[in-house]
Amino acid sequence: MQERFSIDQFAISVSDVNLQVKALLERDPILEDLSVRGEISNLSRPASGHIYFTLKDDKSSLKCVMWRTSAAVFNDLFENGAAVIAHGRIGVYERDGAYQLYADALYPVGRGKLFEDFLRLKEKLEREGLFDPSRKKPLPALPEKIGIVTSASGAALQDMLNTIRKRWTMAEIWLAPAAVQGSEAPAELTRAFQRLVRLKPDVILIGRGGGSLEDLWAFNDEALTRQIAASPIPVISGIGHETDFTLVDFAADYRAPTPTGAAVAATPDRYELMQTVDNLAQKMNGAIESKRRKNADLLQSVRHRLSIAAPMNRIEQENKLIDQINIRMRLWAERALQGQKTELQAWRQRLETANPLAVLQRGYALVQDDQGKPVVSAAELAAESQINIRFHDGSKSAKIL
Repeated sequence: MQERFSIDQFAISVSDVNLQVKALLERDPILEDLSVRGEISNLSRPASGHIYFTLKDDKSSLKCVMWRTSAAVFNDLFENGAAVIAHGRIGVYERDGAYQLYADALYPVGRGKLFEDFLRLKEKLEREGLFDPSRKKPLPALPEKIGIVTSASGAALQDMLNTIRKRWTMAEIWLAPAAVQGSEAPAELTRAFQRLVRLKPDVILIGRGGGSLEDLWAFNDEALTRQIAASPIPVISGIGHETDFTLVDFAADYRAPTPTGAAVAATPDRYELMQTVDNLAQKMNGAIESKRRKNADLLQSVRHRLSIAAPMNRIEQENKLIDQINIRMRLWAERALQGQKTELQAWRQRLETANPLAVLQRGYALVQDDQGKPVVSAAELAAESQINIRFHDGSKSAKIL
């Protein structure tokens, strides 16, 4: 008798089909790491933080998704109609049987090659662990010496200097100038950074103002990035604007959005510290007064119990106990008060040290031009310039020969 076969014996499930397609696509080395150029459309930003969009050209479209961890970095580039390059991998969403681009980076069109170079080097250094959070060093709370690597003529330097002087005047600032863009910039930045490391400041700031991708490219140099990652001294980067990211940012121990932000991250606010000292003094006085009242209540309670107890020997013993408690209370209060006074005096001395007039009393002088502005460089003074030299006990006028 002839055996019959039905077609359902050879049929497979929809899920099996999608899994097979997924396996085929995700084994393709080209589709595992690619950049796709197109125009953004159908942009969707759900509450989850993920971004869903479509890349299209004049002939086709491609569904894309970027998870929220990456979307937070490239958020400002997402706009319907924007021409972009999306980097990522092709995968299959099994439930819908649809393939899509799982994007991890987004860049404006026209910068594709530079960004491809950036991504390749970033991935290489990430695999080596240079950007691992466990390598990050804590920043010093009260830095005494701050190193800066940047252009000596850029606005970024003035922003950092002004911020540091405003917030933490007692810090000594060491500048290692270097070009921040151009073909010579990577080598100059690396040498300047190495000089500062040898001087052993408490923290190093490296940065520059905003610019194009090409302007910031020196901060994607591999040698410079490795130097910063291996630095024994904490490094703060402040490169460009908040939306700019370089390899130096990933290697630094702290990434600030701007050069000014880097200076803020490196320094405490002296006015906040003064307020903290005042608060500590108030808490100390309150704690001592509370302890005194508590012990006074205790003594009153003991006296009351003694007045009730008739036997004289009990009274004598209780009197001795009172004396001991009283002595311990005074000793504790004296020690606590002396300790707090010592701490308060130390803070006052440190704050007095930060007073500019105290610096003048150590033999330094403040040089001002005829407009009363501080002169910070010899290059600012021309021959025959009139200057004023301020000492701790007076001022003298002078002329540059």
